[in-house]
Amino acid sequence: MKDEDVERLFRTYNTALVRYLTRRLGDRDWAEEVAQETFLRALRQDTLASERSWLFAVASNLVRDEARRAARERKRHDLLRVREEAESTVEPEPTSMEREEDRALARQAIEMLGERDRDALLMREEGLGYEEIAEALDLSLASVGTTLSRARRRLMEAYESLQQERSAERA
Repeated sequence: MKDEDVERLFRTYNTALVRYLTRRLGDRDWAEEVAQETFLRALRQDTLASERSWLFAVASNLVRDEARRAARERKRHDLLRVREEAESTVEPEPTSMEREEDRALARQAIEMLGERDRDALLMREEGLGYEEIAEALDLSLASVGTTLSRARRRLMEAYESLQQERSAERA
């Protein structure tokens, strides 16, 4: 690909790709690094059939193995942070604490999903259409709707389960 083509791709898709990767990885700096590597790989390509789906697929592939390691690391850090907050004598403001706990629960619920479900939901959240999701995740177009529906249901079940665990711990 020509430099000017990659520059156009970057201007067009970088914001959405970094936002998707930030949600996927939970770390904006890391997301920007992966996005940069994705665009470098685009530079090495002759042509791209479907630019957006190709970029999202490459980005997803770049983080697949690393994301698993990062998820374990984030869980460990979350547990340490919660433990430190519990041991702290200074109580944070209840509303901000509840918001942080809800964010942590949402992140945990997302991490509990299978990789395909998680990627499909996050790609859809970024505005990718069914065709693009199908291409990026190597699914048939007909199965994207079912995959998204099941992923949403599993996400809600995981979130509700985590909320119940949190309520039981407080009781």
